[in-house]
Amino acid sequence: MSDPKPSALNLMKCKCPRCRIGNMFEYGNPYSTTKFMKMKDSCEVCKQPYDLEVGFYYGSSYVSYALTVALSVATFVAWWVLIGFSLNDNRIFYWLTFNAILLLALQPWLMRFSRTLWLSFFVKYNKHWRTVPPQKTERMVEEHKHSW
Repeated sequence: MSDPKPSALNLMKCKCPRCRIGNMFEYGNPYSTTKFMKMKDSCEVCKQPYDLEVGFYYGSSYVSYALTVALSVATFVAWWVLIGFSLNDNRIFYWLTFNAILLLALQPWLMRFSRTLWLSFFVKYNKHWRTVPPQKTERMVEEHKHSW
């Protein structure tokens, strides 16, 4: 018997990509300045290991970059449609300021979400996660664990 597939929006809540139920991070608050990126070793629900290999999460920086560019383009288009740009005033600088403040405010969540998305590229949802154990990591060295 398989469970109904949870929504992919659970990934935005930084849930495990394999079961989409367990939390990936130790602390739920992404704005806790000292411990917001502390990840669990594995999912408490399906036991999926989060550290697949040494330096695995370096690739999440590309995902974070793509998310911030997409968000900047979206705010640019929204600003252009709602307020507009002109060569005769400083509206472009108002947008730049707004965009910079928005990206700074969302950065902790974007960093967490990019790690979740990066892991979901390699670990797919498994509707039989209760009965099928997760794959063991092949390239993990215990001494180099959490070297990201």
